[in-house]
Order: sequence, then C-alpha cells, then structure tokens
Amino acid sequence: MACLIMAPTFGCFLTKRSGNGYKKSNASSATTYPGIKAMRMQKPLEELYNVRVERKVSPERLAELGVSKWSIWKTGKCKLPWDWQVDQLVYIEEGEVRVVPEGSERFMRFVAGDLIRYPKWFEADLFFNDFYQERYSFRAYGDD
Repeated sequence: MACLIMAPTFGCFLTKRSGNGYKKSNASSATTYPGIKAMRMQKPLEELYNVRVERKVSPERLAELGVSKWSIWKTGKCKLPWDWQVDQLVYIEEGEVRVVPEGSERFMRFVAGDLIRYPKWFEADLFFNDFYQERYSFRAYGDD
C-alpha cells in the first residue's frame, strides 16, 4: 500500500531555554518536539488501482457514451469475488456497491449515478447490500 509521510524539515531552529536565552537545536538530534508530528496521507484507492470515476453523470454524457444500449446486470444482497479480464465501463442505475481490492482492507463506494471504469486485470470483492442494477460495456484498449 502506498503512503506518503510528511514532516517539517528544519535544518536548525532556536528553542527557548528556561532562563532568558535561546539555544540552537539541530533537527537531526534525537530530541522530540511537542506540536511537531508526522502526518500519514494515503492515496485514494481509485488512484492506486487506476479506477476512474465520474460522479452524478449528466444525461448528455450518458447519451454521448450510448449507455442506454449497454447490457444490463442486476443482483441482490451478496458478495462476489471478481476480476476484470478487459477494461469495463459501468454505469450504476440503482443501488450501491463496495469494492474491496485484492489484498486491501479499504474499500471504494460507488452509488447510483456513478460511471466507473475498471481497468483490465483488476481484482476485487464486490459487496452489494440490497438490489443493484448497472449497465456495462467492455472496452478495447484505447477506447474512451
């Protein structure tokens, strides 16, 4: 899992002594400084796994893609392990899905009105909590 560690980088700075003066401190010393903490930032799963999402897609965009002519798939409450052998565009018409990538503890959540492009060779578990309906289209390399 990729993550970014950010911390302030100071070459040296002044710290106040208990008396009336200041002393020079080096950032490389083993001293801890109150108020200075490392912050862990994780990339969104969509970015890590190259899953592209458009939220609240307009009717014009749907017409441009020809979504009304795509195949329909429906399910109820279930969990499905899934792997994509080709790129796939999915438009969620009803319901929601939680997508947990293989080897991850985090998930992506997609709801009705979202247009998702899953990349080829992506593997994940799909969790459906209720009725779900999508339209899908398999894409050749380079199709957008």
